Parts: sequence; C-alpha cells; structure tokens
Amino acid sequence: MSNLPHPRHLRIHQFAGLQRGPKLLVTAAVHGNETAGVGGITRVMAELDSGELQLLRGSVTFIPVVNPLAHRLGRREGERNLNRNLRPPVVPQDFEDRIATQLCPQLAACDVLLDLHSFQGQGKPFAMLGPRNNDGDLEPFAYELAEGRLAACVGTERIVEGWLSTYALGLQRRAARAGDGSRQAMLQQDPHYGVGTTEYKRSQGGYGITLECGQHLDPDGPEFAYKAILRTMVLLGMLEPGVVEPRPATKPELLQLYEVIDREHEGDSFVRAWASFDPVSKGQQIGTRANGEPVLAPDDGRIVFPASNAQPGTEWFYLARASNRQIV
Repeated sequence: MSNLPHPRHLRIHQFAGLQRGPKLLVTAAVHGNETAGVGGITRVMAELDSGELQLLRGSVTFIPVVNPLAHRLGRREGERNLNRNLRPPVVPQDFEDRIATQLCPQLAACDVLLDLHSFQGQGKPFAMLGPRNNDGDLEPFAYELAEGRLAACVGTERIVEGWLSTYALGLQRRAARAGDGSRQAMLQQDPHYGVGTTEYKRSQGGYGITLECGQHLDPDGPEFAYKAILRTMVLLGMLEPGVVEPRPATKPELLQLYEVIDREHEGDSFVRAWASFDPVSKGQQIGTRANGEPVLAPDDGRIVFPASNAQPGTEWFYLARASNRQIV
C-alpha cells in the first residue's frame, strides 16, 4: 500500500456552452482500477480544449477519477466500495464518505449522467439502465423513454436492466445472516446499500446509465468510452452529429437481472472460468460452496459479473434472462 497521504481533493472539469441546454455529467474510475473511462474523458476534454470539438449548447462536467485513492492504489476500492450506499453522509467515516460529500451534489445538479466502468471477466461492453416508470417505494422513476434512448445510443450489443430490484432481494438474504459487527457488515445489510451513482442520480431527478466498457485491461476500452461520450453529447444536441459514427444498426439484446448470489466463504469456487453473458441452463452447476454443496442455475439465462475473487459476504455473480422491455 502506498505511504502517500490520502488525496485531499476531487478534480472536476466543466465546459459551459454559451447557449442554454442540458447539463451532462460524465464520470469514471468510481472503482479505481476501472480506467477505460479515464482515457475516454481525457481525450474528449483535450479535443474540447483544442477546439476540435465545439460545444453547441448546455454544459458538460467531467470527473475523470471519482475515487482518487482507489485509483492511486490500482484497486477497486479505497476504504470501501464507493458505488454502494452512496449518499451525503451526516458524519463522514471513511475516504469514500468524503468523496460522496462532493460527488452527490454534482449528481443532483446534472440532468443526465454517463458513468463509465469496466469489469473483471472477459466480455464485450454493455449498458445498464434503470427501472421502468413507476411510483413505487424502491426506485420511483419517470424518465424511462429518455434513459432507454441514452442506453441505445452508446453502441453496445447488450443492455441490462433490473439492478436495484435484484440487489434488494440479495440484501434480504444477506440481512438474515449474522454479521461480524464491522462497519462493512453493517453497510452490506443496509437497505440503501445497492444505491450507487445512477440510482442516486435518479433519486434526485433526471436519468443516467452505467456503461461497462469491457474488461478492465481491454485496449479498446478507452476508444469505446470516447465514442460513447461523443454519441451521448450528439444525442443531447451538444455536438454536431458528424463528429462520431452513429451506433451500430443492429438492435441491442435486452436482458433483465433476476438473481444475485453472494460468495459466502473463501472456499466457494466456480466450476469453470465464467465470462459475463455466458449462457447457463436450468440446473447447470455454476460453482461449489466451501462445504461441497453445488450452486445450480435456477433457470435458463446468462451469468453476469462473475467475480472469482469476491470477498465473502459480497456479490459473487448475477443471473439474467431475456427482457420484454422495448426501447427506441
């Protein structure tokens, strides 16, 4: 671990157009080892600075490294997962709480959020969007169509929905297990724990998506992030359409998360090296618990976010199946 002191500031850049328009926020490295978005943001900012790109209207705010401590350490988290239990803290207790005091107002102030991530396993980029319009207690929302258009424009082959409702099911099971009394255990059992950047944005009005730009070290990740930023700005009328080729003509596959399985012990292991969106059949063995119990797929579908080195008590993998949702 670095002996340098913790970072004492969050670097935020804003380009304000001279014509009124939407307020876009683009973020990256919420998890410190997910750097594709850092490269994409850096390139877009350089082109805005040079005049190669012209901002037609509105404002765009960039936070290229949201978690500078985790980024400096080259790992997912600094002191905890910033993209869980995200809200302005009453009394900051760790580094990520202090970041949240600056990040949450930025999320609340924007109209649209593009949050750039990457993932551990092999696989192609995909987008994650929020719920359908509803007035329920978990995640009330009124921008389903606009958010669907945003998810469709960035150029992925797949779009995934159902994050927070699926996570809530996992939290119910997690809360039933005895914790060790640590802050981490308490956070993981908090009903708010599934809330990250996009969920907090939606709670404050407006909409946003999480864009997974491929595997962490994929050399094409920064280029994908760069084009996604440009496509988003074109969609919002902030850049001329000709600055980037349009999204692929093929309609993306739409999947819905329906289950999350935690890794309960260090000895829990997968039966093979899974990649996100590998197909699984009902009853197929996905992993083995430390006590030898098989972990079986409850239904046909796809495995998402398999994390072979997940910490015990955290999400090990998700399961998804075809969605009947329609997007433009």
